[in-house]
Amino acid sequence: MLRRRLAAAPSPPAPPFRRAFRSASALEAIRSHSLPSTASSSGADDQAGPASLALYNYPTFAGAYAALAARLFHRRVRRRLLVLPFSSVEPFRVDDFKDAGFQTCYLLDFIGPKRFAFELSQFVPSVIAFDHRQSTLARIPQLGQCPSNVELHIDTTKSSARAVFDYFSKKLAGTKSDSGLYENLLDQEDVERVSNVLGYVEDADLRRWQLPNTKEFQTALRDERAKLNCVTNPHVFEQLLQLDVSNLLTKGKLLAHDRQQAAWEFIHKPFKIQIGRGSYGECLAIRADGHSKLSHEIGLELSRMSAAAGLRPIGAVVFMQRGILKICLRTTDSTTNTAEIAKAYGGGGKPNSSSFALRMDEFNSWTSVNS
Repeated sequence: MLRRRLAAAPSPPAPPFRRAFRSASALEAIRSHSLPSTASSSGADDQAGPASLALYNYPTFAGAYAALAARLFHRRVRRRLLVLPFSSVEPFRVDDFKDAGFQTCYLLDFIGPKRFAFELSQFVPSVIAFDHRQSTLARIPQLGQCPSNVELHIDTTKSSARAVFDYFSKKLAGTKSDSGLYENLLDQEDVERVSNVLGYVEDADLRRWQLPNTKEFQTALRDERAKLNCVTNPHVFEQLLQLDVSNLLTKGKLLAHDRQQAAWEFIHKPFKIQIGRGSYGECLAIRADGHSKLSHEIGLELSRMSAAAGLRPIGAVVFMQRGILKICLRTTDSTTNTAEIAKAYGGGGKPNSSSFALRMDEFNSWTSVNS
């Protein structure tokens, strides 16, 4: 672990998706929090004093649950906090916070692009970042001298969500106990439910896959992902408190079955492609325009079919997304790394699941006779 101080209501339908994360409403929220608090002492929920800022990695559940922990802590101690999603689709700029007057900024489940955290510390007295990724750990030496008012909590042994819950629980309790319990931060009736969800989130984030039916759990979580933007869905944190492992597992099993059936029904005439004009071998592919939500299940089934046909055990799912041709690669073979292919074309992902955008003329050069 690296700690550097250089120094039960059902969820409503998800709102329409917006890509403008650095939106006028988000920037207005930043400006409004820069104003002095006018809270009076008569209101039980009044929050006074200088505001803090929590930016959470969107759309990850580790980021969203970390933001929940920050929000619970600040409500307990009645301090002002602005919570906003941070997305690489349209990221905030350091200058957005230049005159905002935030005393502390928490970066939850990420440290920001390039030197974002370090540059932010020029305008914010204290920047505290949490992440669990090996890739983030590898980046840190490349960032140069870390400012004295920046804390980096990079712990590859626990998810960012659990690390942030531990951090604020200890902060609230005023102790360094490693009990891992969150009674002081959460209401008693929420402790077990939230702890169980954090366990499953961590199991996937750290690629352990040790808990029972964790894949089904992740299938159910995918349907909740569109709700994680607190700007478009102001009820997201109440919804996160109500998520229950048992309910998600039941939902996940049903969804997995339904999606697998839909994938089987969709795959009629896959065709063979030469990946990278043959540089990465051949595999089966299919056009899935309008069915991108099934890309994972379709890709895995194509991977099996591709292996059975004597090709590389990779399934390529191809579809148009916002005017861009997207290629999703999936494999069921533990020795095959699809991410190296995706990275060669400016994309990324995991060994068994990756994606990238491709020009249509380039993809056409990959296409061979339908099999």
